[in-house]
Amino acid sequence: METKQTTTIKIERQPSQERLNQLGVSKWPIWTKEVSEFPWTYDDEETCYFLEGDVIVTPVGGEPVQMGKGDLVTFPARMSCTWKINLDVRKHYRFG
Repeated sequence: METKQTTTIKIERQPSQERLNQLGVSKWPIWTKEVSEFPWTYDDEETCYFLEGDVIVTPVGGEPVQMGKGDLVTFPARMSCTWKINLDVRKHYRFG
């Protein structure tokens, strides 16, 4: 049975540089993607920090969530969603 929690995306808008340093964001790998739309399922929790981009992520059975440059976002494990990239994305990311 699916729990409601698997559709909760957490967003910290414009976190401080201190917060990013505490997390070690600058050492995380970088992922880039051009304007596109595609389905995605998270096997593990992912935390990412958007360096560039504008995206709307719509969890299956949930509300669309807009995110982009300067946002620190955590996606829950086992969430299926659709990514709609409106402006090319460049982000640091970490699983688990």
